[in-house]
Amino acid sequence: MAALLVLIPSCLPAARAADAGFAHRAEVQSFIQQLVTHDKFDKAYLERLFDKAQPQPAVIAAMKRPAEALPWYKYRPIFLTEKRIREGVVFWKQHRAALERAQKAYGVPPQVVTAIIGVETFYGRRMGSYPVFDTLATLGFDYPPRADYFRRQLAQFLLLARQEGIDPLKPKGSYAGAMGQGQFMPGSYRHYAVDFDGNGERDLWNDPVDAIGSVANYLARHGWQAGGFVAVPARVKGKGYERLSSSVKPQLTPKMLAAAGVRPGRALPAEGRYALVGLQLRQDSEYWVTGRNFYVITRYNASALYAMAVYQLSEAIEQAYRHPAGAAEAAGKHAP
Repeated sequence: MAALLVLIPSCLPAARAADAGFAHRAEVQSFIQQLVTHDKFDKAYLERLFDKAQPQPAVIAAMKRPAEALPWYKYRPIFLTEKRIREGVVFWKQHRAALERAQKAYGVPPQVVTAIIGVETFYGRRMGSYPVFDTLATLGFDYPPRADYFRRQLAQFLLLARQEGIDPLKPKGSYAGAMGQGQFMPGSYRHYAVDFDGNGERDLWNDPVDAIGSVANYLARHGWQAGGFVAVPARVKGKGYERLSSSVKPQLTPKMLAAAGVRPGRALPAEGRYALVGLQLRQDSEYWVTGRNFYVITRYNASALYAMAVYQLSEAIEQAYRHPAGAAEAAGKHAP
């Protein structure tokens, strides 16, 4: 706190103190000191950065209205479109060698990697326009519901910038501070991004090959099973299914599902573990039995809607890739 008193003289009017910038706030000074002590940052350098940071009220507004709060029948049409499927096929064809190499290295099929990049950034076209440093500072110090998380991500971002030689004030990203074609949060970027083309850089903004390898590595590191089960539509009978766990983490046996009146669209291996996911339609709900790989997709974004959109987009892209005239048909498959 002594440094704070030096930076803000006692004669400074209250209004000017309030406008002095992030660096002059007590909680920011404490955060800076932690980085100085634990990560050997230069204090003056960090104070200059935080003095330049601009609050981003728009990101707080966006955090309060995420797409994942929509019902499924409104969420799905955002991502399952003919154009997104068609462009997914183009992306697959353009980067077939890298996608096939990623499948060999990590076990994740090309359509799944393509679908994630398609959902996240429309194949690299929409990577976000918010300054990442400003965004994370705003969420870390002006958004109490998740302040601890975003402060950790802010620290990871500063470490990433130092590690990769990036000017922290230049990168742009999403309203949550996610970056690049795969929309990695800073901690994920540091721990899961790979230099998949071997040029000595991990560039998820400009290098689709690095993005492909990094998305596949992320899923593999979170437990993706090559050739494993993802999801199948199911019918429900009676009310027993309502007593099943609502978690997307697979922990139900086929016998448990059957006893609860759940009838998957195809037979499931008896030794497997599954979850039951309900998705809201306009008048009713649809149900899916999901497995380990579906759960892994939710490690990328902790939403069953997100994981289902990725899965259905991946299926549609693969169908259109194998059968070029089928993009419209693929978009309508499983439609609410």
